[in-house]
Amino acid sequence: MLYRRMGGDDGGRLIVRRGGPRFAIPKMLGLLVLAMVMAAPVRAADDENAPYWASLRDQPANLRVGPGREYRISWVYVRSGLPMKVLRMIGGWRLVEDIDGARGWMLAQFLTRGRTATVKGAIAEIRENSDGSGRLLWRAEPGVTGKLGDCGPAWCKFDIDGRRGFVAKTAVWGVD
Repeated sequence: MLYRRMGGDDGGRLIVRRGGPRFAIPKMLGLLVLAMVMAAPVRAADDENAPYWASLRDQPANLRVGPGREYRISWVYVRSGLPMKVLRMIGGWRLVEDIDGARGWMLAQFLTRGRTATVKGAIAEIRENSDGSGRLLWRAEPGVTGKLGDCGPAWCKFDIDGRRGFVAKTAVWGVD
């Protein structure tokens, strides 16, 4: 590609010569704008699978105010396995929300699709059967995190360090 300043009746505009035809820079800018407009659906496709639930894979994991390493860190998570709600995706970055409502951007490499849940509010009863019936196996305090299994209409399988039972959906954060 050859760039040169042309004299004469073109007013001193910069002309790009490619083989035979000549294109003025304003025409090239128009093509660039058109290409950016056509690329917009690609960004929208990133959000197709959001929202979904994930959990923290590694520690520490930084939560940033924007989707890039140049953005300020607002929180540092040091406990793996915490459930996060992924609200949006842009490239390798995920907009996430934690149990306290803090939102920010995190690299996808710090998240896993392995489901976990955290007991919220009051002490939760862990029951023997999937419908909430059966004997009370134990109680879990708020803040206790465990692996989440299949969920029924009102109860989910819940595994806390190998102790298994069923917890009410309303008692945990990490379930819709």
